[in-house]
Amino acid sequence: MKLNRHRPLRIAVSMMLLTGIACNNKLDVTPGQHITPDQIQTAADVKAVLFGSYKSMQDFNAFGERYILIPDLLGSAGQVTFVGTFTDYRDVFNKAQVTQSLIAQGIWERSYVTLNGANVVLKKLGLLDAAEKDAIEGEAKFVRALTYYELVNLFGQPYSAGNTSTNEAVPLVLEPTEVYDPQKDNKPRASVEEVYKQIISDLTDAAAKLPGSYSDNSGRATKYAAQAILSRVYLAQAKYTEAATAATEVISKGGFALAITFDKAFNNVSSSTEDVFAIQQTDQSNAGSANSGLTTMYAAYNATPIAGRGDVRVDVNLYKLYQEGDDRKAYVYQGTGIAGGTGDYTRKWKDFYKAIPVVRLAEIYLIRAEANARAGSAIGGKTPLEDVNMVRARSHAAALATVTADQIVEERFRELAFEGDWLWTKKRLKMNIGTRPYNDLKLVLPVPQRERDVNKQLNQNPGYDN
Repeated sequence: MKLNRHRPLRIAVSMMLLTGIACNNKLDVTPGQHITPDQIQTAADVKAVLFGSYKSMQDFNAFGERYILIPDLLGSAGQVTFVGTFTDYRDVFNKAQVTQSLIAQGIWERSYVTLNGANVVLKKLGLLDAAEKDAIEGEAKFVRALTYYELVNLFGQPYSAGNTSTNEAVPLVLEPTEVYDPQKDNKPRASVEEVYKQIISDLTDAAAKLPGSYSDNSGRATKYAAQAILSRVYLAQAKYTEAATAATEVISKGGFALAITFDKAFNNVSSSTEDVFAIQQTDQSNAGSANSGLTTMYAAYNATPIAGRGDVRVDVNLYKLYQEGDDRKAYVYQGTGIAGGTGDYTRKWKDFYKAIPVVRLAEIYLIRAEANARAGSAIGGKTPLEDVNMVRARSHAAALATVTADQIVEERFRELAFEGDWLWTKKRLKMNIGTRPYNDLKLVLPVPQRERDVNKQLNQNPGYDN
């Protein structure tokens, strides 16, 4: 197993052109080659770029690992512990990351590759037949919105911190990069408010234009995937009526169902019945199985049939959240790490080449429950107690007799452990992360120094060297 996972990095301006796209011979290029908008000349080309954007989200610098793992390491208190050897990951776990962090650099670069692909598609919509134009536009906007939502969370202060019109997030790039022009392409960081407005605009348009389902369970975005992420965004803004309304659209019309048992929600070869949106993986197309990828980091070194690194273990304090008999408490196994030692590992990320859930129906029930509880409403015709007990019943947790908004949040921690959610939930509710306040400066990643060396308009986050 290789120990040097970090390949040489290129400056983001050269990465912003989509690379490595398959599905079309013209666009079947190798890393280091670039696709520019003037090369996109047919409808097939446009769709190839779109599918390339989905593949880009599979990368370990995106949902293939770091969009999920890095928030878990930053928000680690009581959930996970890092026992691996990679210095950059240990720095994140210790909240000691630096401006030269290869993790921050990798996330930033990969995200803008994905965004550029979506922007290319949106610029080339005129090449599509009228019958498919709306749906393709909806997919591209969904990809763009979802990527920006990850970026605004990772690089900006949370919406709950206030000052959303002045707190900086990331540059809003809404046009594809063609021939790099510093005057045109080097943009300052947009505010948190501006990024949120763009996310909501894109998701709203996507929900209006996307189909409700696909016949082949392909993992492509649907209108309900857009509504699900919208419900998550509205919850972050404390817009509880809107969050509950969007969640109800998914629950009542999306055709999803909780997996029959908790374990059936994970390690599936394709999307499960409760995956509103998931990242698809195969043994030929995945986030990595040596020194990168979510399963590589989470699966024990002695796991079978394929070993992981075993770098991220369950914090034993997590078990205090669960009652005996709750299947979620037992969804662990004992293993060893590549650096030695024995401990507990989550089964959520045990098997390689399986779909990675991005948003599950269980979360949508909990969003509606919390939003209704905080708004004092029953949007969707169900009480918060009914929604929470729906989720608890699936895991054989005893039904609650009453429930408060705070108890719903605790249920969210139980259900979504190891899925990258704890940090965002605690930030939006202004909860401490261990001994640190929710808006601690080290709970935000630094703007990568290599980006600032190229783009002098990028301000550094407070708490890092300028």
